[in-house]
Amino acid sequence: MITVQGQLAIRTISGRHGDFNVGKLYTSFGEFAVKDAALDQYGEGKYDGQFIITEIKSACYQGAGRLVVEVRASLGGMILDGLDNLTDEETDALEHREHDPIEEESSTAAPSEPVKVAAPPVASAPVLSDSDDLTPFGMGEPTPLAPPVDRSVVSTDELLFGSLWPLGHTVKIDPTVSRQLIRDQCRRLTALGYELDFRSQTWSLAS
Repeated sequence: MITVQGQLAIRTISGRHGDFNVGKLYTSFGEFAVKDAALDQYGEGKYDGQFIITEIKSACYQGAGRLVVEVRASLGGMILDGLDNLTDEETDALEHREHDPIEEESSTAAPSEPVKVAAPPVASAPVLSDSDDLTPFGMGEPTPLAPPVDRSVVSTDELLFGSLWPLGHTVKIDPTVSRQLIRDQCRRLTALGYELDFRSQTWSLAS
């Protein structure tokens, strides 16, 4: 594990699974492809900062009738302090034919069986006639109950964010979760009005 000063160029590419990010890390001792899932949080551009490299290894993938061999760096963390736009040369270096890293994960992951949970039995309510008066002695007619709140959206968000739920004013995504989950969480946070501060690497509600 080493910490280096460098620049990370990130490009957003549109694929069949939606938008995804690929990166290239420029350091004083070489250039390395970066395919970490945490990159999907960031906008396109080049970021200056310090980067913790946990591993450097060669990797290859096949796509669009070609075999690509590259040297990848895995990041254990980064401290970013600057952002600039990509130049045309940097954009070309991160060409649009890059494959989606999620395809590598899906090709090696074993399929899992869905878990079926039996619904608990529902007790039947007693049948009341029109003559049955359940109003307590000394009280008037009961106030009608408010209609039940539709919690389908809330339940979906609870499932999506897990331990991050309920969301506060700031949210920090766990970079160790699956790549697809990070993408889904980023899309939902954007829809809820959050914006990413790349320096603190946290999402905050836009003022």
